[in-house]
Amino acid sequence: MVEEHNIYEVAITRLPGVGAQLTRLLVSYCGSPKAVFEAPLAKLQKVPGVGPKLLQSIKDNARTTLLQAEEWVKRAEELEVQLLFYTSPKFPDRLKQIPDAPTLLYFRGNANLNQRRIISMVGTRQITTYGQTVTERIVEELKPYNVTIVSGLAYGVDIVAHRAALQAGLPTVGVMASGPETVYPAVHRKYADRMLTQGGLLTENPFGTRPDAPRFPARNRIIAGMSDCTIVVEAAMKSGTLITADIAHSYDKEVMAVPGNITSPVSEGTNHLIKSLKAVAYTSVQDLVELLNWDLQDEAASRKSSKISFDPAEFNKDELKVLQVLQQTREEHMDNLSWKAQVPISLLASVLLGLEFKGVVKALPGKRFILL
Repeated sequence: MVEEHNIYEVAITRLPGVGAQLTRLLVSYCGSPKAVFEAPLAKLQKVPGVGPKLLQSIKDNARTTLLQAEEWVKRAEELEVQLLFYTSPKFPDRLKQIPDAPTLLYFRGNANLNQRRIISMVGTRQITTYGQTVTERIVEELKPYNVTIVSGLAYGVDIVAHRAALQAGLPTVGVMASGPETVYPAVHRKYADRMLTQGGLLTENPFGTRPDAPRFPARNRIIAGMSDCTIVVEAAMKSGTLITADIAHSYDKEVMAVPGNITSPVSEGTNHLIKSLKAVAYTSVQDLVELLNWDLQDEAASRKSSKISFDPAEFNKDELKVLQVLQQTREEHMDNLSWKAQVPISLLASVLLGLEFKGVVKALPGKRFILL
């Protein structure tokens, strides 16, 4: 059954001249994508960034865009493609934190895109025997931690990581530069089909989109943005893999790189990342566990008491609000803490610092905080 709200969600992302940031502004001002299409032009004109030219474009293209969106929603239903607007609870929360996040994702599969632990693995298409061995070893080492493996379904490190995850029984998600109906390269379809029942396929591109070269850097930002850490296995000095690592670094995400043979061209990039302090060396899973504080998280989760009592006299009002949220979730991103605790982000940093000094909260990588 075609859902009306899906039609408006798809349509607003296809309006000419309306990018991701403006989409969020319009929805914020009007309340929903449907309300944007039904709003008087005078109201839309008050939205920052909406000038007379764009206003006319929205008016002229609204009907055509809605008709096209309706066809795409019907096709999504036929192909079992989930339409994940950024307000959907299934939309990856980690992606919401990045400034250039997409507003709509097309997803096929059964993976939880908000799983507790998500790791991206990327690398060269010209993978060596060493690179294949290391990639398979990393995935095997991650098995006890119930990790979702994210990669780009490409030749080389990507497909080895996906294949190893399937063999290890871990969910794995392929982020594509094409439309949701197109698997590229086609030779990987047999793995992609298996991933639909043990992970999934994800893209921001609508039906009919070809995997053209300019779309791959955009694809890479999703790979970097939806995970806790990006592990680079092998990479040449000039490669899309290093672009992905740079993107992850710019998002304040953790990056790890596998040290390689200094005579190997596909180890130049990883060795450079480590040398330039843009990545932490990966030599065993313990390096990752310590970097992301998984050991502390597991220790907190294994505590017998599900509730921790605090003496209200020891904390101020805002500190108690934050502690009440962390009592429920144990761990939260700073932005999520702000709205859940109703503490302004401008004040939250000092509140969290105070709680750290009192020994009840610890800062984790990526602006996340855990209750001790």
